[in-house]
Amino acid sequence: MSISEPVGTTDEQQNVITSVRRFTVLTVNTHKGFTALNRRFILPELREAVRSVSADVVFLQEVHGTHEQHPQRYSNWPTMPQYEFLADTLWPQFAYGRNAVYPAGDHGNALLSKFQIIRHDNLDVSISGHENRGLLHCVLRLPGDGQEVHAICVHLGLRESHRTAQLKLLAERLEDLPSDAPVIVAGDFNDWRQRADALLKPSGLREVFAEHHGKPARSFPARWPTLRLDRIYVRNLKASRPQVLAARPWSHLSDHAPLSVEIEL
Repeated sequence: MSISEPVGTTDEQQNVITSVRRFTVLTVNTHKGFTALNRRFILPELREAVRSVSADVVFLQEVHGTHEQHPQRYSNWPTMPQYEFLADTLWPQFAYGRNAVYPAGDHGNALLSKFQIIRHDNLDVSISGHENRGLLHCVLRLPGDGQEVHAICVHLGLRESHRTAQLKLLAERLEDLPSDAPVIVAGDFNDWRQRADALLKPSGLREVFAEHHGKPARSFPARWPTLRLDRIYVRNLKASRPQVLAARPWSHLSDHAPLSVEIEL
């Protein structure tokens, strides 16, 4: 993200003007751009809904990188990867972690950011012989004072034993980070038995909905949220105004209800 400097200001004044200390995070499982049960392709409507939140950083799960057959089936299929289509002109920075690869294409996690992504990598946490999963780890540089924030986009497996192993790999990644580094971990944890909080607590992560409301948010299925599958965790950051976006149009745009929160350094 480029910042233009006004003429005649000192570096210290410029930091005061442009430093970002508060921003909004959104996480959404896009269901590859289809409604629940794959009845309708609604990626354009989803893009408008995502834009309406005005989030600064967007964590995406189940987003297509490529697909050879869908452009022939759907006239409104974008000519670019889904994450780039969703980024549009609002999020100049984006990263993609390809997890599942098949003859027709691929899908995975993505992160859209209004802030500079200075580096990223995709940690393969797949269990051999089962569904492919990954942790997309991005390092963001905020405008002004150059504060770095680690953002990890998560999509865990459907089996509890797989999730436990994947959470251990996430914990190992967190151990490698500086203890005072700001961290956001968000996405679809598929944690319907609510085991993740206890497993991640030794890593210093706090789940924002549990912190404010006592339990993680109900996010699945989107039309009648009952299961607490999606999460937003933070470390060395303050969180406020956590929200579940379960009303229309969100309830008809995916099988998961998105989550949002305000983050403050």
